[in-house]
This record gives sequence, structure tokens and C-alpha cells, in this order.
Amino acid sequence: MSNKNKKVQARRAAYEARQEKEGKKVVNWIFAVLVLLALCFIVYSVIIVM
Repeated sequence: MSNKNKKVQARRAAYEARQEKEGKKVVNWIFAVLVLLALCFIVYSVIIVM
């Protein structure tokens, strides 16, 4: 029983690590898209003012 419990805990830890890695990737993509949109808005604003 203890061996099975260790396997479950190891699998859960691996899953948690994978989820954390994927979550960080998603946050980085969201941040990059927000920066890109901000740059597009700056360019748009400069064009409108001219």
C-alpha cells in the first residue's frame, strides 16, 4: 500500500510541475500579447496625431 501511495504522490508531483511550467508559459504569452497591443496602440496614436 505504501509503494502505491508513493507512486501516486510522485505522479501528482510530476503533474503539478508540468502544470506550473505550462502556466508560466501561458502567462508569458499573455504578457507578450499585451505588450504588442500596447505598441500597436502607440503607433496608432502617433499616426492619428500627425
